[in-house]
Amino acid sequence: MTCVLVDYGSGNLRSAAKALERAAAEAALSIPVVVTDDAEAVRRAERVVLPGVGAFADCMAGLTALQGMVEALSERVIEQGRPFLGICVGMQLMAERGLEHGSHAGLGWIPGDVEALPPGPPERKIPHMGWNELLVERPHPLLADLGESPHVYFVHSYRLRPTRPEHQLAAVDYGGRFAAVVGRDNLAGTQFHPEKSQAVGLRLLTAFLTWKP
Repeated sequence: MTCVLVDYGSGNLRSAAKALERAAAEAALSIPVVVTDDAEAVRRAERVVLPGVGAFADCMAGLTALQGMVEALSERVIEQGRPFLGICVGMQLMAERGLEHGSHAGLGWIPGDVEALPPGPPERKIPHMGWNELLVERPHPLLADLGESPHVYFVHSYRLRPTRPEHQLAAVDYGGRFAAVVGRDNLAGTQFHPEKSQAVGLRLLTAFLTWKP
């Protein structure tokens, strides 16, 4: 029943791991949380979390640099259907392409592109950083217990635009609505950081740890 966080040199792994451990403990779940760069550990994992902070191309390069990791993710997540959660750039890597400093291939799990947040008035800062309301658009087990008008914490300059509307599960309104949560089948991704989103984030992580897609 191991939950594995993939360590590919990007992301606040300590915060994410501690948040998952706390979510498991508060729900009395006996689920070890393991941070690893070992593809074989991913092949044995019950649940997989892919965090990420930084530029799309750098993160994808870091992931592909780990021997056998992309293949292990595809095998365990896509072929065998284990629950998967991408966080921030980890969510963006699920897309087909990232358009930051050129065009770069992603994992291709969610059809769509990752594009820059559009410029706006000076008071709407980019990067988008801070607390915003999560606007749930489609029912999903990870979003079912977040309470009324949940607020979550964002830090990003790019957004994933899914090709298929049904893959956008929740949105945020920051100069227009865009994807805050995407998903299909056993896959889910959050543009915000659940590990920084206090009680709401912990409830989402608990839901992930008990999710049976």
